[in-house]
Amino acid sequence: MVNVFAATTTVSPWGVVAAAGLVSLTLLASWRLDLGLIPSISVSSTRSVVQLLAAGALLVPALKSEAHPAWGWLWCGAMVLFATGLVRRRTADLGIHRPSILLSFSAVTVPVAAGLAVVFCFGVLPLEPSTLVPMAGIILGNTLPATSAGAARFAELVREERGQIEAMLALGFRQHAAIRPQIRTAVKIALTPPIERMRMIGLVLLPGTMTGMLLAGVAPLQAVMTQMVVSFLILGGVTLTVTTVVLGCAFSALSGGQLCSSATTEAS
Repeated sequence: MVNVFAATTTVSPWGVVAAAGLVSLTLLASWRLDLGLIPSISVSSTRSVVQLLAAGALLVPALKSEAHPAWGWLWCGAMVLFATGLVRRRTADLGIHRPSILLSFSAVTVPVAAGLAVVFCFGVLPLEPSTLVPMAGIILGNTLPATSAGAARFAELVREERGQIEAMLALGFRQHAAIRPQIRTAVKIALTPPIERMRMIGLVLLPGTMTGMLLAGVAPLQAVMTQMVVSFLILGGVTLTVTTVVLGCAFSALSGGQLCSSATTEAS
């Protein structure tokens, strides 16, 4: 059944065009509600097309049945580097709260390494380029949006509650205690969407991994168990990355000296 599905499933260019036409609904909503998202929607849609076509072309040598495993690891390395750069770019406007490049790299690498270790060391999937690359992409793709949201929210909280943080420092609170409420709120906000997503899995939401395996003819129970592993890895990966980046932002904010110096001045 897997071979039949793979051999008979083709996507017509007109099908892609028809699906892309639905983006006009988003453009219309942005125009009518004056959301100011038309440029962002247009750029994002265009970039997604270009990047997917490029990925499809570049993945050909990596995902061939006879491909050397090194191709898969090379692709994963490239994704990790790109994701690190993406974290850096999305936190560029945080100023002194921006995490270092080493911390950003670690925040991206550790969850991917842990997730791949679980999947392949425990025999959830066979270690092949065709499984290695998609699994790394799934983990990275789900952690980056939450990471950006957590870092941005932390920076907003520090700006909005700067007086409270400096007052606590002036009263003699330790640095980590003074900024802990902002860390807690930012991490909680970033983790809420993936937690809510897990709550809907199986009833309202049929995730892509399970759906793809079912369409490929895998036994339903095996597809469900694989999806369980993927879902748990995503939540764990999001938690690791978000917590690491937000803590890095907090360290940058405190080590930058502005909060500490202001508090010292007020105390004196």
